[in-house]
Amino acid sequence: MTQPRTLFEKIWDKHVVAHEPGSPAVLYIDLHLVHEVTSPQAFQGLREKGLKVRRPDHTQATMDHSIPTTDRSLPILDAIAAKQVNQLRTNCHEFGIPLADLGDENQGIVHVIGPEMGLTQPGMTVVCGDSHTSTHGAFGALAFGIGTTEVEHVLATQCLLQNRPKTYEVRFAGALPKGVGSKDLILALIARIGVGGGTGYVLEYTGEAIRALSMEGRMTVCNMSIEGGARAGMIAPDDITFEYLAGRPNAPYGDAWDDAVGRWRRLPSDEGATYDKLISIDAATLEPMITYGTNPGMGIAITQPVPDPASAGANGESIRKALDYMALEAGKPLLGHAVDVVFIGSCTNSRISDLREAAQLMKGRKVSPNVRVLVVPGSEKIKKQAESENLPEIFRAAGAEWREAGCSMCIAMNGDQLAPGQYCVSTSNRNFEGRQGKGGRTFLASPLTAAASALNGVVTDVRTMLG
Repeated sequence: MTQPRTLFEKIWDKHVVAHEPGSPAVLYIDLHLVHEVTSPQAFQGLREKGLKVRRPDHTQATMDHSIPTTDRSLPILDAIAAKQVNQLRTNCHEFGIPLADLGDENQGIVHVIGPEMGLTQPGMTVVCGDSHTSTHGAFGALAFGIGTTEVEHVLATQCLLQNRPKTYEVRFAGALPKGVGSKDLILALIARIGVGGGTGYVLEYTGEAIRALSMEGRMTVCNMSIEGGARAGMIAPDDITFEYLAGRPNAPYGDAWDDAVGRWRRLPSDEGATYDKLISIDAATLEPMITYGTNPGMGIAITQPVPDPASAGANGESIRKALDYMALEAGKPLLGHAVDVVFIGSCTNSRISDLREAAQLMKGRKVSPNVRVLVVPGSEKIKKQAESENLPEIFRAAGAEWREAGCSMCIAMNGDQLAPGQYCVSTSNRNFEGRQGKGGRTFLASPLTAAASALNGVVTDVRTMLG
């Protein structure tokens, strides 16, 4: 009788090419995603070594990080960004890699277009020179970010040296209350385990609350696994996964689809499979979450006061420094705190369901006159879908800006950024010092919380606006 295995173990075991005891395993990579920021040095390394890309048909490139989200007909004014964009075009043409260029119907944030194009599929190994590659684990894939040297290695060999991580089951029991969504789930987890709590592990999310999420909600949860220190995050595929993939451009079809679904149904963890670690959280007790500090683990329920460093034990000094940077006072509520900017976008929350939620709340209302609001779709396809549903008209009528697809203010390297001292409620994934602009101060939250805060001009509990 075979030993019961977890989802992770099934995928890992299938992809090990070679493994010498005491050394990292050679892992085969099914899908390699590339963007303009972390790839130039890797391609140059191939040139210097006289190497080709091993599997250009298993590689997909896109423009997302450096590009402005203003009118596409305007030139890119930032010389470094323009160089990165042009270099990716050159590299993809030279090495035969498909590119979702500016103006292409598939252009968008790398972790949005992979699933959208049907490239990301259950049972795969997926890598990208970007830490939020864990997003793709929502499909029952083993997906993780890699460094520039590793990007070159995968381009040349379609393999990667990896140490086997441990397994960690994150079980969300119960049903989510009204006004609480996938972003609140993952922020609640990271607040509980800390930014290093998942170090050395692959997280597998299970439980009633996870199974009830749409694929877009599952992607939000897996996206921020890295913020808890994990190597990757995964959710077992099911009928919701298959319905999302069916008919997408790169998904199997006909008899091949039936065969694929048959394989995918065998991927979920076996009954009796054991994990190295387990945490269980009652989703029914959760509230909307928001961060107060300078890492994603510094999060609280929106009704709670800012923590007191004096009562935080070993974390006290880091909390004190964070509150100094954020100019916040311990013991005071974040509710009612003035907001300067609201950003709805990023690979965490720029999908059509995120935009629909925000639009539904904003419809017929006006953004506070003191707040600038940027709404940035994650891809050209999402942009067109939103336009077909008249969402941009809702946002503009409310006083928000509707932008072109890209990473935008998540990373502040493309012209979209905070001024020093400004406060932003952001649906992105990181609130580090300067992440959204030098001196900028970020509160991470869900699209609903962001939209509610935009309308009121202050940090707002969206449940007070849901009737």
